[in-house]
Amino acid sequence: MTIFKQRQQALQQEMSKRGIDGFFMTQNVDIYYYTGSMQSGYVFIPVAGEAVYLVRRSVARASSEAAAAVEPLGSLKTLRERLAARFPELRGSAPGQTPAAAPLRLAAEFDVLPVQQLRRLESAFPGAVWEDGSLLVREQRMIKSPDEIAAIRQAAAVVDAAFEAVIPAIREGMAEFELIALIEHQLRLRGHLGLMRMRAYNSELITGMVAAGASAAVPTYFDGPAGGQGLHPSSPQGSSRAMIRRGDPLLIDLGCCIDGYLIDQTRTMVIGELEPELQRAYATAEQVLRAAEAKLKPGTISEELYYDALRQVDEAGLSEFFMGWGDDQVRFLGHGIGLEIDDLPVLAAGFKYPLAPGMVIAVEPKFTFPGRGVVGIENSYLITEDGFEKLSVTREGIITL
Repeated sequence: MTIFKQRQQALQQEMSKRGIDGFFMTQNVDIYYYTGSMQSGYVFIPVAGEAVYLVRRSVARASSEAAAAVEPLGSLKTLRERLAARFPELRGSAPGQTPAAAPLRLAAEFDVLPVQQLRRLESAFPGAVWEDGSLLVREQRMIKSPDEIAAIRQAAAVVDAAFEAVIPAIREGMAEFELIALIEHQLRLRGHLGLMRMRAYNSELITGMVAAGASAAVPTYFDGPAGGQGLHPSSPQGSSRAMIRRGDPLLIDLGCCIDGYLIDQTRTMVIGELEPELQRAYATAEQVLRAAEAKLKPGTISEELYYDALRQVDEAGLSEFFMGWGDDQVRFLGHGIGLEIDDLPVLAAGFKYPLAPGMVIAVEPKFTFPGRGVVGIENSYLITEDGFEKLSVTREGIITL
């Protein structure tokens, strides 16, 4: 049995526990996770039986890739009857038929499903009760399979190789966007897919946030401790035309996508020497990271890692600058990664998931000093049966040029 069929069956077990009759998978990443293909359309997973991939295009490619029955999507007006031919229980209380004892219960990923598409699905299944199945999918995706972990390991190796390849080219007076272009070139040569997926609405992510000095500390809409000035207000994040100057902290926050799976890591560099306060902040970031590592093991509650970090930075007198500054501070220490950069669990208040073997988590303590720059470090980790494996392999410490 393929891993995709196993995932479908695991979802069906959870659907059965919750009394859900069918699940409409609508988002590309989720469709891929459950079928091994990413063509436009919907995947319908019944509570029992074989999944059906209803494809808008390309039916031919989906047929060659998907671990599901494939058929053209066709008209939504006839969708219920076509599916009912496979799954008679879907007839339910359709117009002109005797009402069922209980309404048909269908689920979809409300966190990513546009309202317009939901309304169209609702009209195709009159009388059905729709509910949010987002957490069923996201919680299942928290635990990575060996193949998923292997892809993330490879992404970590690619990031490291690209990082080391560009270090000799970094020079004073170089524009930030020149440096990220060199890094992206090296990443692509080594198999980076060229995209970084995010799940959150209106969130976008580029390959990396490479910025020096004040421009790295410019606040932006991106939900992270460092956004970067960017090249234009239409894309207000990442590298800008600002020059890398001697003594400025150079934050290199990189991702890489191999076979759909992501790595996330950050390193701090400087041409010359950082000023003492920024050096102390960086040292505190490493201390926070080491303390988090001591608790990266099965059973640790994810929010505990965030609270521990808050206590440490408060004792260091650096709370004002931790994970952003002022109203733009973000309220987390780290996040899950996988097919998307914002997988569960989140290391933040209110997230009470116990860490479990197979989770992959990025931990990113950083300090933002307005007008001066951002320093910090980020590693990605696999939770194992008795602790963790550090997936990030790039050298640590302030890298001095």
